[in-house]
Amino acid sequence: MHTLKVEKMSCGGCAARVTRAVQALDPEAKVEVLLKDRLVQVESGESADAIAEAVTAAGYPASQAAQS
Repeated sequence: MHTLKVEKMSCGGCAARVTRAVQALDPEAKVEVLLKDRLVQVESGESADAIAEAVTAAGYPASQAAQS
């Protein structure tokens, strides 16, 4: 499971675009958006870096969230 911080994500439309960006990279990916926290949790065979790049390319700068 990869967790990404997506700062510019602020509405349901943003969440849908982020989900589409991830699933364009990996159609089998399971994506959970935590809009209030601006986090995206992804189950995918792709690397966290590749997922972050795809989300960033869609216009939503993403980085790996700090693990606690």
